[in-house]
Amino acid sequence: MQKVGIICEYNPFHNGHLYHIQKIKEIFDDPTIILVMSSHYTERGNLSILNKWDKTEIALNNGVDLVVELPFEFSTQSSDIFAKGAVGILNHLKCEYIVFGSESNDIVKLNTLANIQNTIEYNYEVKKLMKQGTSYPKAASSALKHLHGEEVDTPNDILALSYIKEIKRIKSDITPLSIKRTNDFNSSKIQGNIISANLIRNNLDKIEIAKYVPKNAIKNYYKVDYFNYLKYKILSENDLSIYQTVDEGIENKIKKGIEDSYTLNDLTLSVKSKRYTYNKINRMFIHILTSFTKEEAAKRKDIRYIRILGFNKKGREYLNSIKKQVEIPIYTNFNKDLELELKVTKIYAQIVNDPSLIKKEIKNIIIKK
Repeated sequence: MQKVGIICEYNPFHNGHLYHIQKIKEIFDDPTIILVMSSHYTERGNLSILNKWDKTEIALNNGVDLVVELPFEFSTQSSDIFAKGAVGILNHLKCEYIVFGSESNDIVKLNTLANIQNTIEYNYEVKKLMKQGTSYPKAASSALKHLHGEEVDTPNDILALSYIKEIKRIKSDITPLSIKRTNDFNSSKIQGNIISANLIRNNLDKIEIAKYVPKNAIKNYYKVDYFNYLKYKILSENDLSIYQTVDEGIENKIKKGIEDSYTLNDLTLSVKSKRYTYNKINRMFIHILTSFTKEEAAKRKDIRYIRILGFNKKGREYLNSIKKQVEIPIYTNFNKDLELELKVTKIYAQIVNDPSLIKKEIKNIIIKK
């Protein structure tokens, strides 16, 4: 029985995610599918429109066997840090494969480019471009094109490179595999029955959701407008530069921009520049919102525990079979290491107006199927 890992956000779970799981079950004979999932905050700096327990239940209802939380300090950062946390968890859980969506679906090319990204020449080229004011994602893509003649600028392939780089960095035995992505994350066209999570989020009030989401995955989607909370936080703070991902100098631009901003988009546009992508800016805002400091982030550079969100019978049996081999704690009850998750869930619960989430966090509710 192969142990297969998925890394995801499920914001929300849709037909493309179901397709991904079904393809894994076609490739492998009765695999154990282990999911590492962002909870209430995501890599692109968004708040999830579903809470972590609803997402866990949906995953288990659609073929996943074991769901593990990707901690906040990894889930809200750039692709390399995001990958460090997620791949690290799957490696601790003795995964044999990671299967991810890919625009190119060329695992040989992705492996080759990941090797290039681990060279001195590549790092020199990226630093040179960033000193010229280029954003990191653009600099990374341009450096690959300069050194290899090909660039990677699509969301899933960028994440795939980060996953493969991390596998190589920690010398893991995990084998990366790709499945062809069937839609464009950035597309604004609604066609077919598989569209991106981004398109679903942006059109929740305009589309018939049942066309794009499995029936057992339809839940009460939250409104996640946190701008007023963020505005208060920015206006009441003296020094924003203490927060993670807030680069020196940009805090003044944020302070200035907030005065004339009345929506999150207003503020984002006031800060946007060649150097800062929308995702990077949104991650800054999340870290300011949650008071996640650079000092705290420095203490949380490595995966220190595994937190279980849910499992079915197969997932529980697998977890029991390996728990003595896992070198870091596995939490099924609330622990002081989860204090950061409790803090950020309290903030999320205020924004989505659902105080029940705080009790679930403290009780460490595990979804069982």
